Amino acid sequence: MDAYEIILNRRSVRKYKPDPVPRDLLLKVLDAGRLAPSGRNDQPTEFVVVTDAQQRQQLAALAEYGKFLTQAPTCIVVLSRPAKYYLEDGSAATTQLMLAASALGLSTCWIAGDKKPYASKVVALCGAPSEYKLVSLVALGYGAETPTPSKRPLDEVVHWDKF
Repeated sequence: MDAYEIILNRRSVRKYKPDPVPRDLLLKVLDAGRLAPSGRNDQPTEFVVVTDAQQRQQLAALAEYGKFLTQAPTCIVVLSRPAKYYLEDGSAATTQLMLAASALGLSTCWIAGDKKPYASKVVALCGAPSEYKLVSLVALGYGAETPTPSKRPLDEVVHWDKF
């Protein structure tokens, strides 16, 4: 599948098979996130890979819309050290790792982010320095569903020259 097809077909999956994701695939996904562009090449993004069921349960308890983290065999916590463009940089890394996961036959769902009231609790749970910021929680595994959400048509969202 080429990159354009991956972009067209990637979906947020909230039901997962219990099968663990092999470490070599996790490393490929993480490397894609690491290689994402960052403002001024600052590279503030860090990843915490959570495969421990108890720790995923703790994350799921914090994330009001991430209860399915208990089903996904892996959660990638995307964090950033303080930096001017940390949110943009971490979001680019999150998107890139999600697309890489799709290319490798894995499913993902972006769950949480910087503005959630529990963000600092996630940072602490991961053992990161308190000044770090949560960018995202990403459920990752082999999907047990194939969602088909509707998207707005292209002609409804594109404006030429002026809005």
